[in-house]
Amino acid sequence: MKVMFIGDIVGKKGREKVKELTKKFREEYNLDYVIANGENTAHGKGITKKIYNDLLNNGIDFITLGNHAFSKSEIKLEFNELKKMIRPGNLKDTYVGEWHKCVTINGLTVCICNLLGASFMDVCSESPFKMMEELLNTTNYDLYFVDLHAETTGEKLAFAYHFGNRAQIIVGTHTHVQTSDERIIENCAYISDVGMCGPYDSILGRDKNEVITRFISDEKTRFTVAENEATFCAVVVTIDEEQKKATQIERIYLHP
Repeated sequence: MKVMFIGDIVGKKGREKVKELTKKFREEYNLDYVIANGENTAHGKGITKKIYNDLLNNGIDFITLGNHAFSKSEIKLEFNELKKMIRPGNLKDTYVGEWHKCVTINGLTVCICNLLGASFMDVCSESPFKMMEELLNTTNYDLYFVDLHAETTGEKLAFAYHFGNRAQIIVGTHTHVQTSDERIIENCAYISDVGMCGPYDSILGRDKNEVITRFISDEKTRFTVAENEATFCAVVVTIDEEQKKATQIERIYLHP
């Protein structure tokens, strides 16, 4: 089984790059399934039903989110209709939607999960370690794929070492900067951060001049999404279906 996970998609330029390349990569890698983090797809914060449908129509099979999951408030009214999307289970004061769902890939039951890291994340309600432990103890799927949307590499790596014998994919998202630490930990493919699909000449997808102004003068800015050509960041994981373990993880980083 080959699964691609696409990093945080940021704004219009990020969406365009994903739509341009995903179907190409599906053929090139003979992919069985594609998951993408979509929490920044709508003007840099949140997602809409229209964007959700557009991504699914252009090669994405499933969407995970993050701390900006409900930045576009109307999505709360429609979330339960959007069956191929989940939000972080430990997102504070959120009762809409699910944080894990079972899908079938090549005849295997696969649980796709979405959690926030606790470190430096003020919208996190409880430990991702506790929630993942409870999920593993109360379910019995063939494979477990986790998007851990978190600030620190240390927390993500600790999570992977703790659950690497029971999950097959654990990828970090949120920082928008791809790390080069992809590895196999026991049964599990891991990377601290997949990176982003968003404007290259930017700071984390935002207009760089606005961000610099904020740091220098402490002037509040909008953090407008930049409009130049985007990067494409993803990983491709190969899983041995008989042994139910990841055997390879390949990092992809394309920029203008």
